[in-house]
Amino acid sequence: MSEAVNQNNVAITLPDGTVRHFVTGVTAGEVAADIGPGLAKAALAARIDDKLVDLSTRIEFNAAVSIVTVKDDEALELLRHDAAHVLAEAAKELWPDIQVTIGPVIENGFYYDFGRADPFTPNDLVNMEQRMREIVSRDEEITREVWNREYAIEFFTSIGEQYKAEIVRDLPESEVITIYKQGEFVDLCRGPHLPSTGKLGSNFKLMKIAGAYWRGESRNEMLQRVYGTAWATEKELKQYLHRLDEAERRDHRRLGREMDLFHIQEEATGSVFWHVKGWTLYRVIESYMRRRLEGASYVEVRTPQLFDRVLWEKSGHWEKFGEHMFTSESEERVLALKPMNCPGHVQIFRQGLKSYRDLPLRMAEFGCCHRNEPSGALHGLMRVRAFVQDDAHIFCTEDQVNQETAEFCELLMSIYRDFGFTDVIVKFCDRPEMRAGDDVVWDRAERSLKDALDQTGLDYVANPGEGAFYGPKLDFVLRDAIGRDWQCGTWQVDFVLPERLDASYVGADGVKRRPVMLHRAILGSFERFIGILIEHYAGRFPVWLAPIQAVVATITNESDSYALRVNEALQEAGLRSEIDLRNETINYKVREHTYAKIPMILVVGAREAEQGTVSLRWLGGKKQEVLALDQAVANLSDAAAVPA
Repeated sequence: MSEAVNQNNVAITLPDGTVRHFVTGVTAGEVAADIGPGLAKAALAARIDDKLVDLSTRIEFNAAVSIVTVKDDEALELLRHDAAHVLAEAAKELWPDIQVTIGPVIENGFYYDFGRADPFTPNDLVNMEQRMREIVSRDEEITREVWNREYAIEFFTSIGEQYKAEIVRDLPESEVITIYKQGEFVDLCRGPHLPSTGKLGSNFKLMKIAGAYWRGESRNEMLQRVYGTAWATEKELKQYLHRLDEAERRDHRRLGREMDLFHIQEEATGSVFWHVKGWTLYRVIESYMRRRLEGASYVEVRTPQLFDRVLWEKSGHWEKFGEHMFTSESEERVLALKPMNCPGHVQIFRQGLKSYRDLPLRMAEFGCCHRNEPSGALHGLMRVRAFVQDDAHIFCTEDQVNQETAEFCELLMSIYRDFGFTDVIVKFCDRPEMRAGDDVVWDRAERSLKDALDQTGLDYVANPGEGAFYGPKLDFVLRDAIGRDWQCGTWQVDFVLPERLDASYVGADGVKRRPVMLHRAILGSFERFIGILIEHYAGRFPVWLAPIQAVVATITNESDSYALRVNEALQEAGLRSEIDLRNETINYKVREHTYAKIPMILVVGAREAEQGTVSLRWLGGKKQEVLALDQAVANLSDAAAVPA
């Protein structure tokens, strides 16, 4: 902030560039009222010189001021923050002895952790939400106060809020202790907040109850966490709840059971049992990826599962990932199951003398990796302990990075389109806090990747501090059919690992040089990508991906022999088909195969056998068409063609 114009006046610069003068100490809310009654009514908070503040904040210096309304990006976080406080107030009113702890904003909502002897019930959730709506209807003024540290500790201790007292006690001495009051409820918070509870509106809903350790430490007491969601409008709330319903309907774990694709059980926690149909899907994807990589001049390799700890220490992975590695001891050596393929590929590169003429060398592996993920974090196919990466590393010269980046991005986007993903977000991730290599190397790597990305012409967003520990990276995020984002592909520029593991090539001048190592994946892991595909398509895969592409179903047993001939013709054409000769009604068979999400059902009876035809039903279609067998096979073959 700059100095005031004079002792009694401040100059307020508005977003449109106009300047208004006010008496020093004017509040942001008063500025909104001066602009107009409509804005004053809509105002939720203010931004003063890019700092978000309460409307009650007094302005003592010349400043740029903008008023935040529900239409602004900042509004949603404000609403969710206040919803958490209103939830805490509701809980205190319903159970005065309950202890409130923390209530942050999270993606799509908020939560609040409570200390309470009796567990919450679903009915308690209903009662809390009803009380929240009552508090909103009261339109209680929300006020901010600054308290003395010792007084704050004494106050929270006196009302039995031991967790709040502990939080205050642990705050840095330099921290200003700010308190927010609404009605009889008092909470410790940095703010900012809405001017009153009425501004929250009614577009919120409590979602579920879960357990949570105090401060996330398992040695601490267990608290009860109440999750909720809040939105700016009723329409947005309804859309979100619809997305949740859709997500539940599309849950890959449920569909995996219903479609007989895979299962997971306690005896192999975090590992997948692929059933016949699921493994068929897996192999179709693997075969497609292998063909695309071969077309892009990759060579495929295979590296061991177990490596001596010494290699992981040299690479730097032991320090970074050691706690997530599965280890074993043999003959006084510590061995680790590989959590990634990178060091193994460097070992292959180091075999024999490499020349600049050998570069770029694109080395791919469908490598099985293991990571010791916490059991509570495991989630179907989306997060496992054993997984296969569509991994590859490109060893190249520094002046080849731009071309390799462009070719990779083109390949990746083409593959995503083939799988049905057209909405892709690219994120540029720079140096993390914990990293290998000095700043000079990182400057070089980030500059190289940024230049390469700029030349691709792709739009991207910055994702600060999220690079790999050995280099900056690009993350590729897919948006699925119901608007969820999934980070899958990655492209990482690494000047560090070749140095650490002594990888080199002979340059045109006869001098040994370090290659640049480009780490890349497109799918990420097969397991997770298949989970994403299941949910994206709700199990209704494109024909080329469907484990069973067609089923031949008989109307009566009299047509069994013809049905066998039809199925044989389909299989000879390369289609994955089955035959249903059961003594069941055709309606029952069609219903069952539709439920199993078979893309094509070929119904045959006495008439079809006599005429050499089939009655074809497409999944999701209400009508059937009668086709000659040869024509049906040709049509289905076209529909099942793997993308070129």
